[in-house]
Amino acid sequence: MTSSQRKTLTAAASNLNPLVIVGQNGLTDGIVQKVAKVIDDHELIKVKFNEFKEEKQELTADLCAKTGAELVRIIGNIAILYKESSDENKRKHLI
Repeated sequence: MTSSQRKTLTAAASNLNPLVIVGQNGLTDGIVQKVAKVIDDHELIKVKFNEFKEEKQELTADLCAKTGAELVRIIGNIAILYKESSDENKRKHLI
């Protein structure tokens, strides 16, 4: 992903609310499954880290590897993730 694409997606995500919150149990299978489903529906999502704030880089990389998503940017304790929809009719963000 180029820096121009990251900038476009970051701007598009500015009005979004976090759809997934990583809490005291960390990155469980349930969280991974939820991210996989939500990102298929929305393409661009925010994941908030209420706990494990120090490990957010590693957890986000692990989450991306398990779901096939790409990390757009981490701002504070919120990670912005993107995964292009496989269905062309559902695509919302053209980068």
